[in-house]
Amino acid sequence: MSKVRFFSGETLPLEMHKVRVVQKLNLPAVEVRQDAMTGAGNNTFLLQNRDVFMDMLTDSGVNAMSDRQVAAMMVADDAYAGSATYTRLETRLRDIFGMAHILPPIRAAPAKTSWRR
Repeated sequence: MSKVRFFSGETLPLEMHKVRVVQKLNLPAVEVRQDAMTGAGNNTFLLQNRDVFMDMLTDSGVNAMSDRQVAAMMVADDAYAGSATYTRLETRLRDIFGMAHILPPIRAAPAKTSWRR
């Protein structure tokens, strides 16, 4: 392990690697995926992970994140109230949709239910 030496002379250990959050994807042939769906009775909950190219079954975020997504999480202001991240989102949504009031949901499923009513 290397060390970083500050101007003051103090040293700190330094890990010599970068961390990336990635997951190698396997793209089965169309025929393999169709056979898997048929074998599962067209029930996506019965598919095996090896037969799925990209898991988009739920809104729970089960896929690997890119390094930029992880970085955005690290710098996000997650304050309960008055968050700068929320303010940026609100401003951008108003620009896009032209609505005075914005109420972003925490999870997609309850939002869909509310929207349908």
